[in-house]
Amino acid sequence: MQHDDQQQTDHPDDGAVGIDRRRLLTLGLGAAAALGAAGVAGLRPEAAHAATGPTLLAADEFDGPAGSAPNPDVWRYELGGGGWGNGELEVYTDSRRNSALDGDGNLVITARREADGSYTSARLTSQGTYSAQYGRIEARIRIPRGQGIWPAFWMLGADLPQVGWPACGEIDVMENIGREPAAVHGTVHGPGYSGAEGISGTATLPSGAFADDFHVYGVDWRPGSISWTVDGATYRTVTPADLGGDRWVFDKPFFVVLNVAVGGGWPGSPNSSTQFPQQMTVDWLRVWQNA
Repeated sequence: MQHDDQQQTDHPDDGAVGIDRRRLLTLGLGAAAALGAAGVAGLRPEAAHAATGPTLLAADEFDGPAGSAPNPDVWRYELGGGGWGNGELEVYTDSRRNSALDGDGNLVITARREADGSYTSARLTSQGTYSAQYGRIEARIRIPRGQGIWPAFWMLGADLPQVGWPACGEIDVMENIGREPAAVHGTVHGPGYSGAEGISGTATLPSGAFADDFHVYGVDWRPGSISWTVDGATYRTVTPADLGGDRWVFDKPFFVVLNVAVGGGWPGSPNSSTQFPQQMTVDWLRVWQNA
């Protein structure tokens, strides 16, 4: 997702200081402040047994009462409107009308058209609470649908406050624009390859729409390499050789962003066919150690 560096500089990355691990319902994204952390503290016994295979480093399963906020020790809210550098139409809020747990183990981000014709939604970030460097980073998501709807699961370099965008780097794990119901995009942005010049790949369905069901969207991120997957199938790999001599900025910690935008230069605006509310439902988000 194209990024306005003026919108996201007021929460410096402060590691995992102050996280109360007792409040994390499983491992919790804050329970391992970096992918190099040893062990998987806080896992349920059955999850610890499963970790004898691939090592689970961090997770949020979004368990909790219906209508409650996602774990505040992990997730922060970016608030306001102004287009977010992309001509978007929504105003992001921290209201439970726009983001809440559903009581069935999901986080639901809801984009709404309000009575006055304006749009509201939510944009959640782990900036300042959790960052990862390398790993298999995945989320099981059912995306919304409709012209002008723009769901995204992405990451930004934790040094954003110091170096700005695009020098911090951006990894778009999954983006969809409503007019392309059978396509999702994975992209990297950095210095010399940002915005429309990002290095991108696209996964497509042979039939139906991604919004019809849950899918697992992920990246396999290693030193000098990022591969994008949908339901475990790789559809694009990017290395420094693909950057045409521009600088690779992805060998450092990144934090996670989940949001649903409305409108913008890429998806276009909603039209009479767009139904509201639209919801992005996130079953889980997990970070695994690379095989």
